[in-house]
Amino acid sequence: MPYVIAPPAIVSLPVVGCADRFPVRRIYCVGRNYVEHAQEMGFSGREAPFFFMKPADAVVPCALGETVEMAYPPATTNLHHEVELVVA
Repeated sequence: MPYVIAPPAIVSLPVVGCADRFPVRRIYCVGRNYVEHAQEMGFSGREAPFFFMKPADAVVPCALGETVEMAYPPATTNLHHEVELVVA
């Protein structure tokens, strides 16, 4: 089927000990899920956690023991990056 613009590539992650990859469709996140992080964000730490989603292409794969560069807008003055535990 022809498209007006090319569809994005399927986002996937390597699987340890396997040559196959794991396709990523949805990323569900939990925020304010531990006291230190809630306090860091200006809360008391007693508020309930909240839930949100990120697009699949927010994943930045990084091989064990390596580093990657993360692109962001050049006018950014306050960037908060997060490292997440991924459960599939």
